[in-house]
Amino acid sequence: MNAASGSDSPGDEPSPDAITAAGERIRRDRRSRDLTGRHVVITGASSGIGRAAALAVAAKGATVFLLARRGDELADVVEEIRAAGGSAYGYQCDVTESDSVDQIVKAILDEHGHVDMLVNNAGRSIRRAIHRSTDRLHDYERTMAVNYFGALRMTLALLPQMRERGFGHIVQISSAGVQVATPRFSAYLASKAALDKFTEVASVETMADGVTFTTIHMPLVRTPMIAPSGAQGPSESPEWAAATIVRALVERPKRIDVPLGTFAEYGALLTPKIRDRILHRYYRALPDSPAAKGEQADEAPETAVPHSEPRQRSAARRVTGTALRRAARWVPGTHW
Repeated sequence: MNAASGSDSPGDEPSPDAITAAGERIRRDRRSRDLTGRHVVITGASSGIGRAAALAVAAKGATVFLLARRGDELADVVEEIRAAGGSAYGYQCDVTESDSVDQIVKAILDEHGHVDMLVNNAGRSIRRAIHRSTDRLHDYERTMAVNYFGALRMTLALLPQMRERGFGHIVQISSAGVQVATPRFSAYLASKAALDKFTEVASVETMADGVTFTTIHMPLVRTPMIAPSGAQGPSESPEWAAATIVRALVERPKRIDVPLGTFAEYGALLTPKIRDRILHRYYRALPDSPAAKGEQADEAPETAVPHSEPRQRSAARRVTGTALRRAARWVPGTHW
């Protein structure tokens, strides 16, 4: 076979050194978490996880399109990203309104050509026992409107151009509570469970189209959304959540879970009665918040949740923390 038509001679096979070098480049690219040139839409980007994710994604080289209802706060985040040398555009949008989503998606595509990735982060959380919700069906309707139908609107609006281009990645921000079945979150977790199942089906149907999905089962994160619910146990920072979103965009796994959620899923399969007793004790130990009892407004405050300044960690603590994080990845389900 001549060179013009291709050759399968041994001399044309890549050398072991070339294969090793190519593998090292791939690993280096993954470690760098570079998103240069990507167009990324993030909903709920004016505060909390969305704000932190927009800053982190822009810092990795992506052009970020920030969507949120609060225009003033949105403009502040866009200005902060641009001041740091990043590329960002803000669009005031309500994901619960079809006309709003259609209008903004059209504007983004008209002005910027395409969208590579979508992070469905906008959400609403309600922590209230079911016996206090029997006359509050609207709690369930409100969480479904944002967490499920809002994410669905954005996904369906951007899916056609992703399929046409043969590439797209969608990150769905779910909750580890779906795996745990955390008491008092029946409205919130039902909406996230619906999104999980939609995503599971969609990821199968779009495999040949080059469109992929990641579901992140987030643990509790310190954001304005959780402030009315009071103390609920250990929580992560918005910056930790943002780093997890960056990982989802770069590595594009099917799921990113935390060990607690994985253990809870196994517990539900292997020892369901014991799991239920543990959760019932948790339910009895932590009562409803004043907001859930109607003693104060249950809307999230406009200001960020206060948190202490990060402490400087010793070298030994950093090494230990790194080792524990690597060990956690061996827990089945933490990164699929």
